[in-house]
Amino acid sequence: MPESVTPARPPRTPRPYPVERGESPRVAALAAGEVDEAAFWRAVAEEGAPLVEPDPAGDGQLVVTFLWHGSPATRAVLALPNKVVDPADLAGNLMARVPGTDVWHWSLRMRPDWRATYSLCVDEGDGPAAGTPEHARWLRAQHRVDPLNSRSLPRRWGAEPISYVELPEAPRGDDWRVRADVPGGTVTVHEVRGETLGNERRVWVYEPPGHTPADSADLPVLVLFDGESWQPELGLATLLDNLIADGRIPPLVALLPEALDVDTRWVELGCDDRFVEFLTDELLPWASARLPVTSDPARTVLAGQSLGGLTAAYAALRAPHRFGNALSQSGSFWWPGAEEGTELITELVRDSPRLPVRFWLSAGEQEWALLPGSRRLRDALRERGYEDSVYGEFNGGHDWLCWRTELADGLVGLLG
Repeated sequence: MPESVTPARPPRTPRPYPVERGESPRVAALAAGEVDEAAFWRAVAEEGAPLVEPDPAGDGQLVVTFLWHGSPATRAVLALPNKVVDPADLAGNLMARVPGTDVWHWSLRMRPDWRATYSLCVDEGDGPAAGTPEHARWLRAQHRVDPLNSRSLPRRWGAEPISYVELPEAPRGDDWRVRADVPGGTVTVHEVRGETLGNERRVWVYEPPGHTPADSADLPVLVLFDGESWQPELGLATLLDNLIADGRIPPLVALLPEALDVDTRWVELGCDDRFVEFLTDELLPWASARLPVTSDPARTVLAGQSLGGLTAAYAALRAPHRFGNALSQSGSFWWPGAEEGTELITELVRDSPRLPVRFWLSAGEQEWALLPGSRRLRDALRERGYEDSVYGEFNGGHDWLCWRTELADGLVGLLG
């Protein structure tokens, strides 16, 4: 596909339904004078934030309350959970201040299986004049980690960690925790030249525990995009160690090519045939020359998120002789954009014979802009005879927190 087709950003789809707000019983008690502020903050310090309480409506929903311990200088605080915001009305996510206190709060209702990363954007009196367009733009950029929450995820490219919340029934990332009784694989970093692309990138290589270069067994291969996010930041090696030790997947080799930068990522992961050629004709042969990896497409998984999920599906459709499994999480299946009048991957599925590829797709219920395209691709796969394709939706957004557990499920489903 020509580079010029790649849009600068996904379609600006309006949020089709409002954020469902709630009211915290504990904040209400504070506002009513039933508890003093010092006691309120002591409880928060002990329990952590956000507050999670049963909704007084008694319908099984939970009230999640984000907090900020303000000062006399605090003018505004935005709570921005992943995809639980209306981009056209950020004012809906502004915290309110309990009169006469330094307690700032914002509450919403969620099912108990929700999870999300989130930022707090704070104006401590150092921004433009409040109520102006300049102030709104400035405030949106003032991201902070929640100091009342000890849970956070690392982020790539030197960005600050980001806080997260997991409700009681949300899938947990237990498979990502280091276990003392599990042997660890080996991770090495290599510089790999792509002549097709005219660039060079780091590739993290995971080899399973007990493997030696002299081993003759051909190991399954996972190619996972955005390697700089997965290793070492999110610790993919720990996940693979645990899944292998538990017998849920076979020992495998993982190749994690990095995204060089934002602009290059948009081009290379935008259904770029040159990038597919790099994968099939350069990266996989590079690995085969060094490691006993399989050439069997049925034991080769291509995985990615967002644009990476788009390209995982695209490369499998273009090169089914090399990639027999596509694991796509929150895939950007709107590509190349509404103005083009088509969704390329869905059209390729509809217009091509049934190929020997298994698809494992997932998307977040909060991803209102992505869900319609994901569901159309799901339907097209079923109509074309991909009976072994898997599609699922999780209660979350466009979020590494969700992608961690979804990745584990997909690997077990495709290789286990």
